[in-house]
Amino acid sequence: MKELVSDISHQTKTPIANVKLYLEMMEEDKENIPEYLKKLNLQADKLDFLLQSMVKISRLETGTIKIQKQKLPIAQTLAESIAAVVPKADKKKIQIFVECDENLMLDHDKKWTGEALFNILDNAVKYTEPGGRVHISVCRQEIFTRISIKDTGKGIALERQGAVFNRFYREPEIHDSEGIGIGLYLARKIITMQNGYIELESQAGRGSTFKIYLPNTD
Repeated sequence: MKELVSDISHQTKTPIANVKLYLEMMEEDKENIPEYLKKLNLQADKLDFLLQSMVKISRLETGTIKIQKQKLPIAQTLAESIAAVVPKADKKKIQIFVECDENLMLDHDKKWTGEALFNILDNAVKYTEPGGRVHISVCRQEIFTRISIKDTGKGIALERQGAVFNRFYREPEIHDSEGIGIGLYLARKIITMQNGYIELESQAGRGSTFKIYLPNTD
């Protein structure tokens, strides 16, 4: 809990400082108030997203949320996660390809697995250049069902791959882009709580592939 409070304090400092700065600027430069209001809205959205994410982390880590698995078509869960990133992908003209048996049943928590899939897909779209591609494939193996999410994005250097699942980790060259470095941490936590795991294959400049493994029950 102490670590969580410390993280909240650290992560909220910048947006709060920015809000104060824009308010001061509005008082001094009344002609550009509409522009400052837009910037204030962006900072408010960032704070809202940050606090919602911290609540999810807290609830998962303290066991307040219990994973409730049901045998359901994984295609449905995947489709909802894809639908949530399509607007952003369309804006960047990124094509999304899917290979998944609509009848493939998997024992999983639909809500939280969807959250994990969305977080990985959102990263794939976010860090893929306009006109790129994201390819999703689902394959049932002997013990696990594997969900692969492959993008043509910037990739991740080998020496940084171990850190990308850490809470609040962001690569140095992307600090100016949107995001706070919680998505992959949450994704791994959610999958691990279902006795699964995530693998990452990536090369700088050559895209990334995240492989999610969830156990089969029969």
